[in-house]
Amino acid sequence: MNKIIVTSALPYVNNIPHLGTLVCIIGADCYARYLKICGKNVLSVLGTDEHGTTAETTAIAMGISPRELVDRYFREHTRIYEWFGCNFDCYGRTSSDANHKTSIEIFEGLKANGYILEQEQEQLYCTVCSRFLADRFVEGICPHCGYMDARGDQCDSCGKLINPTELCSPRCKICHNKPEKRSTKHIFIDLPKMAPVLSNWIDSCKAGWSQNARNMTEAWLKEGLRPRAISRDLNWGISIPGYPGKVFYSWFDAPIGYISITRENRKDWQDWWKSDDTELVQFMGKDNIPFHTILFPAFLIGSGMGYTLVKRLSVNEYLNYEGGKFSKSRNIGVFGDDAIESGIPADAFRYYLMVNRPERSDTEFIWTDFQEKINNELVANLGNLVNRTLVFVSRFYENKVPNGKLDDELMKLVYPRIEAVRMLMDQIEIKEALRSIMAISKIGNQYFQSRQPWKAIKAEPADAAKAIFSLVDLIKRLSILIMPFMPKTSADIMRQLNWDKNRWDDMESVIDAGHKIGQPVPLFAKLDDYRLAELQRRYSGRRGIEPKEVKINEFPLDLRVGVILSVDSHPKAEKLYVLQVNIGEKEIQLVAGLKPYYSATELIGRHIIVVTNLKPAVIRGMVSQGMMLAGDDGKDVKALFMPNSSPGMQVKPIGFQVKSIEIDIHTLLKLELAVKGKRATYDGKILCSDSEEALVDLKDGARIR
Repeated sequence: MNKIIVTSALPYVNNIPHLGTLVCIIGADCYARYLKICGKNVLSVLGTDEHGTTAETTAIAMGISPRELVDRYFREHTRIYEWFGCNFDCYGRTSSDANHKTSIEIFEGLKANGYILEQEQEQLYCTVCSRFLADRFVEGICPHCGYMDARGDQCDSCGKLINPTELCSPRCKICHNKPEKRSTKHIFIDLPKMAPVLSNWIDSCKAGWSQNARNMTEAWLKEGLRPRAISRDLNWGISIPGYPGKVFYSWFDAPIGYISITRENRKDWQDWWKSDDTELVQFMGKDNIPFHTILFPAFLIGSGMGYTLVKRLSVNEYLNYEGGKFSKSRNIGVFGDDAIESGIPADAFRYYLMVNRPERSDTEFIWTDFQEKINNELVANLGNLVNRTLVFVSRFYENKVPNGKLDDELMKLVYPRIEAVRMLMDQIEIKEALRSIMAISKIGNQYFQSRQPWKAIKAEPADAAKAIFSLVDLIKRLSILIMPFMPKTSADIMRQLNWDKNRWDDMESVIDAGHKIGQPVPLFAKLDDYRLAELQRRYSGRRGIEPKEVKINEFPLDLRVGVILSVDSHPKAEKLYVLQVNIGEKEIQLVAGLKPYYSATELIGRHIIVVTNLKPAVIRGMVSQGMMLAGDDGKDVKALFMPNSSPGMQVKPIGFQVKSIEIDIHTLLKLELAVKGKRATYDGKILCSDSEEALVDLKDGARIR
């Protein structure tokens, strides 16, 4: 196949999409982006499903017209998808003229080929509202599983499709009164007549479908196909020619929207949708399976118009929220507009949704898990590798890639995993592919630690250059690998590398020695406990989820990362240095007793931790505007370096808030600052910035001062 169409199920526009809805859309976007960086000829399609009873009932409840409703939410959906970085080639709406035209053409083809039936049907009629009630205007008890709030078209609990008249104890959704049965004429597609053709087609392609899609479709066929109504008594929808007062069932024109959206965006749409050389790959939630494996193919086959049929289906299960369902009305769960307002970058949400993608069973959005994945996987793994490597290049090689060659030992570990990522993505195993990418990043961090370039730069500079050259190459590969999943982060890494080759084959392009990189900047910020608790409370709604309990502790030091600009000997004290330090917003002067332990050249350019709220002091005639932190075990003194943190970045214990008031040296010396597990701690809590922990190679119990 030379052409590939990738579609995501079209979401309803009666509300804001939640993260569960976005799983499907982002999954399709990831796969399409992957195919594109591999050089495939791809067309991705997304839009909004704007007809049907859902839109009409919501509009009635809001006191506006359906057109006003869908226009409003179309704008919101568009804004949300753009923010999440969902870059579809063709984007549109099912209420467009193109979809009206295409739906009617396919209907007329079905009718001409003898697949349309007219039948009198018993339908529920509300005497209070004076109208026949289409499926979504009715709720009641599911006849199959007993679910109390089943809709008139499908039960959300067991997933079975039902007719409104099959509901037990039905009620009108508008006025909540019990409707009565009346006879009305409706239009049906003759699925039994089409069953042999459909069954043969399903057998020919179901190997490329998710297991849940195969299971549900086979169950439908086993039960036997029945004529299915494709008309509704509604005011809002595509009017059916020759049938006054009838509009198409939204699940007739909604999937046709994939075609019409392409038609509206591309003059060559027929080269894609009427071609034996096109592979159609569709993403959806499990509640959409029968509409895509039975009904939509039946419409296209029965029309006789030669449309491309689905070849591969990737169906996700449900993403739930903290043990329950998303509900905008009850303010439970994170919706697209909430994500935008959260202050958390889109790529963090994209990462979590894909690494937690419900591929074979339902999964949960859990805030504590979200925090753990941001802090431990994005910040401490990927972000740490990129920042520490490029900061090293900036500091020791004047922003230029050192002269070296790839380390075969490293690449022997990396190459098989890159190939595994490709194999998994070809199979649309998105979750496992992303996990494999993060495993490659972890290998990079382990390699950095094992090669210790900060030591080798002095003892074995060629070894340090080889390690850093290899790590820069690995970061380049990672920037390409993550592009389908985290496009903005990928672009940020490439900008820091000063590199713009982002195709799969470009992984083998060499960033030559002497190549000048850009400015290293941390990719991600940690999500702390206070922010986490705030987000949990905000989206717990009326269900009353208890947020993670956070004890508010105050930290009396305002610690900031500073970079040492110059080091001079103190004119009146042989053991003291006078340092000029940039702490982000300004430069300050420090007096530090480090001369017996570090040469001036060992300190220049190093990122240190500075106490900035310490009362200025005059030490042997020189003003010190703060204090540089170091560990002291009684025999040795080691400064606390923060190589991956930017000047001005705050350093504090995990779980503490900074109370920034001026303190004196006596107060500072009383604080419980000590080394534990090679880390600087306060009251047993590790000191860290948004980029890294404060490490110090001294034994436990050594004091920090």
